[in-house]
Order: sequence, then structure tokens, then C-alpha cells
Amino acid sequence: MGERRTIVIAGAGIGGLAAALALADAGFRVVIAERNGELSEVGAGIQLSPNAGRVLSALGLDAAIAAVAVEPAAIDVRSADGRLITSVPTASFRQRYGYPYRSIHRGDLQHLLAEAVRANPAITLRLGATVGEFAPHAGSWLVRVEHDGTRDVINAIAVIGADGIWSEMRSRIPDHATPRASGRVAWRGMVPVDNAPRHLPRDRVGLWLGRDAHLVHYPVSAGAAINIVAIVEEPWDRQGWSAPGDRRVLLSRFARWSEEAQAIIRAPLAWQKWTLASLFPTGPWTHGPIALLGDAAHGMVPFVAQGAAMAIEDAAVLAKCLAAAKSPEAGLAAYEAARKPRVSEVAEAARATGETYHWTPPLSTARDAALRLLGPRLILGKNDWIYRWRA
Repeated sequence: MGERRTIVIAGAGIGGLAAALALADAGFRVVIAERNGELSEVGAGIQLSPNAGRVLSALGLDAAIAAVAVEPAAIDVRSADGRLITSVPTASFRQRYGYPYRSIHRGDLQHLLAEAVRANPAITLRLGATVGEFAPHAGSWLVRVEHDGTRDVINAIAVIGADGIWSEMRSRIPDHATPRASGRVAWRGMVPVDNAPRHLPRDRVGLWLGRDAHLVHYPVSAGAAINIVAIVEEPWDRQGWSAPGDRRVLLSRFARWSEEAQAIIRAPLAWQKWTLASLFPTGPWTHGPIALLGDAAHGMVPFVAQGAAMAIEDAAVLAKCLAAAKSPEAGLAAYEAARKPRVSEVAEAARATGETYHWTPPLSTARDAALRLLGPRLILGKNDWIYRWRA
């Protein structure tokens, strides 16, 4: 597979764009088909851990990320009554792992990835485009891409489904896994720093732990705004997977929390809520020319902040496997075999962490005591295996 050949990617989210850049860097041509007519990530934040930063830096994006991201001073963990349990200085991330811990607006990250894609002559990005049928042809595949009322046929060696947890591409894989509800809902809001409560830190991450709920906030957009996420245990009673949220309803769920926590929830002018679903990572990811990537393969709950990072890792491994393989089929199989154990462990860690966050006494009392005693050593030691990863 030394010659330059074409790969089609369905989806221009963070995983799809990162995969396109990694594949182009490995010597492939790439066509991205994005269903939406424009790239518009919903206003939310991402925590970029060192394992993701390491991949993005290798793609030449470190300076662009540094310009729009924030490297917070610390991660503060608090109880629902507002007491500080422990604090982890984020300088320790750069010292320990060689790459920083950063927070970034999802739209900013997607934008800079898209700019790098558009600047790469080996990549074609088509908006308002979908992947249609495909058929084998002379050792490769003829893939139909429908775009602006036209139907182009592309000679490709593989089709990558990077179209999210509600993936259409996944439905083309026999015996594929299906998303399942977690029983939790994420409420997300954004507030400009000028409108934020005075006690809400501008340069720190906050994690508040309480009964059947937790609250997270951190700076994004080069420090111009603060992303706020409230996770609550509640059934999903709407059609679709997201809907506007009523702040009064959310405040009622935090009525017994400290006044400082409630002030944070009152700060955003609007809330949007999402049902949190997960996808069993051990289901099949490949079939014929298709391979799934990111949430399409292994959507997970966000409690170790690794959803985007796993998609970015996928991108690096996929490119390496295809570049090294004697055939596309062998490359896709190697990619699936390499990624499944890692992603399965991270997904389980995310699930277990979410349970820990919502513990009630006496378990929460023991958790908080351990965090006060061991603090950064416990948190970093527990996550070393995630952050030290290299492709």
C-alpha cells in the first residue's frame, strides 16, 4: 500500500477531521463527507488531556490549540456544600506527561482542525454530503458520495464511519452494537466571564460532587467564557437526544447544594440538555471496507473526559495501521484489534468514575477522606495509564 490511495470518511466531527489529517500525513488521499451543510459544533467544552495533546501536536496543531485553549492553574474538587476536598495543580501534567492539560471550546477545536484540513491538498471536505452505496471493483471499492444533488463515484480502499454515537454507517455492519441510555442527563451551559459569578474561578477547573449529581466548570475560548456542565440522574423523556433545558428544573435538583453552586447554575442564560448514552466497545467495528471511529465505535459516558481523546487516539492508530498493512482489510483489522482493549478499559473507567462521583455516605465520606489525604498523587496515579499513552 505504498502508493497514494483514497479513503472516504463519513463525518467531519473532531474524530473524522483528526483521522483525515493523520491519514493524509501517512500518505493517503482523503474525502470527507459531512451530512450538515456547515460545521457548527454545539456550544460545549472539551478537556484535552495529554494523550490527546500528544497526537494533535504530532499533527502540527499545538500552536493553534494553545492560541484558543486554556491551561488552567488547577483542578479543584469540592463537595456539594462548597468545601474544598483537594486541588491538583495542572503544571504537574506537563511535568509528568510532557504535554499539558487544557480546556477548549469544542467549536474552536473543530474549527482549527477544519482549517488544517482545508489547507491540506490531499484532503477534500464536502459539506452537505452523504456516503451512499458502495461495491467492490478491481481490488478496491466504488463509493457513491451524494453532494449538492449530484452523485460522485470515488474509487476508495476504505470507508471510515466517524459519524457519532447515532451513526448511520454503523447500521451497515452486521450484528453491530446499539447505544444504550445511561440513566443520566448532561445539562450544558456557557457564560461569558464578564457575566460569571465573582466566586467562579476564571483560571481553574471545578468539580463538585454530590448525591446523585455532580457539577463541572472550566474556562474555554482563550478564557473568554466558562463552560458549565451539570450531570443528574434522571430518565430521558423527550424525542431525540437533546433538548432545551429549564433552569428552574435544574435548580430544583441542586436545591440542597451550597449557594455558591446554585449561583453557578443560575449564571447561564440558556441550558441545553443531552441524554448520556454509551455504546458497548466490544461490538464489531469493521465489515468489508468499513471501519468505525470515535463515538460511532465506542461512545462512552464523559466521566473521565476521554470521549474526544479516544477519537483522536483512534485517528493516529488507524493511520499507522493502514500505512503499515499489506492490504486495506489487514490494516482495518489491525486497527480494531489495537484499539478495542484500550477503549474498553477507558469506557469502564468512565462508568466506574461516574458511580464514584454520585456516592452517598458512608462511601462518599470515605472517598472524600482518601482525596484529602492523597489528593494529586491519587488522582494522577489512577489516571497515569490513560495520559501516558502513545500511538
